[in-house]
Amino acid sequence: MRIELTKRGDYAVRAMLALAGAGESGRLTAPQIASLTRVPPSFLPQVMADLSRAGLVEGRVGRIGGYRLLRPAREITLLEVIETIEGSARRTSCVLRNGPCSVDGRCAAHDAFYVAQEALRESLGRATLASIVG
Repeated sequence: MRIELTKRGDYAVRAMLALAGAGESGRLTAPQIASLTRVPPSFLPQVMADLSRAGLVEGRVGRIGGYRLLRPAREITLLEVIETIEGSARRTSCVLRNGPCSVDGRCAAHDAFYVAQEALRESLGRATLASIVG
């Protein structure tokens, strides 16, 4: 079983963790984020724009510019960051048929995978940026 993020999701999580560990100022420039996270500098503005549109970060231009979290790191969950970029973490297709479950709404594995999916969502929903950064 594979659980993985797209590159965009991976980069978003890395950027958010960098901002969560930004220290007193709480603000990092795009080059600083790219350097700390090894996110390609050419791709970072796209990811940060997605996070900004979702209300997770604020970007400011100018001498005192950069990005900062809009809420404390203890209030932002990994699930929220991932779903901002990747969309809902809930499966919409059957794990056996890669399409909708049968007419009755369930395949033989439906309940087991549903429970596993919800456990993953619950775990990611409990993991805040602050708890990961330490």
